[in-house]
Amino acid sequence: GLVVRCVVADLAEPEAPGRVVEACQQVFADSMEHVLLVNNAASLGDVSRYTRTFTTRAEVDSYMSLNISSCLCLTACVLQAFPQRPGVQRTVVNVSSLCAQQPFSSWVLYCTAKAARDMMFRVLAAEEPELRVLSYAPGSGPLDTDMFSAARATTADPGLRRTFSDMSAQGRVLTPEQSCSKLMELLLEDTYQSGAHVDFYD
Repeated sequence: GLVVRCVVADLAEPEAPGRVVEACQQVFADSMEHVLLVNNAASLGDVSRYTRTFTTRAEVDSYMSLNISSCLCLTACVLQAFPQRPGVQRTVVNVSSLCAQQPFSSWVLYCTAKAARDMMFRVLAAEEPELRVLSYAPGSGPLDTDMFSAARATTADPGLRRTFSDMSAQGRVLTPEQSCSKLMELLLEDTYQSGAHVDFYD
């Protein structure tokens, strides 16, 4: 039958990735047929300011720790805990963004982290050819989530803020359900190039 185990962890804490994987091993280690890791833990960061204002190292380090370091460490922990073996498929998904490829004014933290994560998973795909790796961008813009609401309200760049408002007013914002359906389609078809960045509209 289906086994669901919820593990609550703050990935900003250094020991969190190991704790998550340990809990998974206790339940699934002997029965895994497909190991699927979806890296979606991330934060928007402070988009109310421009690059020139980020002079505090601790603030930047804290953001990068959650959005880059924890992602790398969690992925590495999963790959070590569930190594390649006959009969087991392994897939790693990086939830990416248009911001990984295009600059958004006043989004320096978010764009930097998304670009770094895309490269991280391209390297992983090159290192582990038997592993399926996908960087999936849910549409050429934000999803209809609390993060999008925060972005519309706090983005410093007036042109970008206006674009978000227009997208919302015109109904051009995807729902999480639409985005997830596309991701499931990509995973089931399994024809993407490992390590590739694939957008919802590709």
